[in-house]
Amino acid sequence: MKCIINRRAQFSASHRYWLPELSEVKNFEQFGACARSPGHGHNYVLYVSMAGDLDEYGMVLNLSDVKQVIKREVTSQLDFSYLNEAWHEFQEILPTTEAIARTIWHRLAPHLPLVRIQLFEHPELWADYYGNTMEAYLTISTHFSAAHRLARPDLSYEQNCEIYGKCARPNGHGHNYHLEVTIKGDIDPRTGMIADLVAFQHAVEQYVVEPFDHTFLNKDIPYFMDVVPTAENIAVRIRDLLQAPISAIGAQLYKVKLIESPNNSCEVYGIAAETTIAPTQAREPVMTNG
Repeated sequence: MKCIINRRAQFSASHRYWLPELSEVKNFEQFGACARSPGHGHNYVLYVSMAGDLDEYGMVLNLSDVKQVIKREVTSQLDFSYLNEAWHEFQEILPTTEAIARTIWHRLAPHLPLVRIQLFEHPELWADYYGNTMEAYLTISTHFSAAHRLARPDLSYEQNCEIYGKCARPNGHGHNYHLEVTIKGDIDPRTGMIADLVAFQHAVEQYVVEPFDHTFLNKDIPYFMDVVPTAENIAVRIRDLLQAPISAIGAQLYKVKLIESPNNSCEVYGIAAETTIAPTQAREPVMTNG
């Protein structure tokens, strides 16, 4: 039986986005505050996912051994470091979240049966790398608050209550929606980026957060005057709104995850990714170890 196990690790490090071949003006135009000297820091959280068969002891790998490998090959070298100078790879490519994740993969791959490296720069920004050359995934998370009512106009109040329960009440109800948007693309071998992060964040803010925040979706968003704003329909609408802006910044919209409440969430994939499931979803059940 194949299983995936996950090991968590962390390190604190600083970095700077600066290309010596660019002028100071160009560096600040491209990287904004991240170009400031001497740099800035993060508390990085790393998840290493590994796959294998269960042995006679009920384990894929001895986690004590895994811990030591990650410490030796990664965290002991990166913790309290200046990333631009910590590893020779970052002399050629900037240590962005996605570039760090890819580099960690190649540092660990000779020692562990990897299936994914996931690196959180902070809780609202993380990258996933699956070992596919320069291809990586970058996710940002944000939120908006909105009210909605679940009811079809062609049905009676009683019929809507049968379908949607309390959510059909006439005056609606609200949520603090948590939104995660994932893009996919090739890491630029010099900038280390899938796409311009600021442009990515701006697209989500401009096309989703700003127009949706503090609205009654059924009444304030024309699209939902005719479409019931279930979490699923909202996620699909967000996907459709972001498809072109994400393409315009040189990336592919991979996934939209909308968390309506701690108990309810949904995921939809970008148009180009609808026929492709996420790499970890194609594998056997996940075992998480502390």
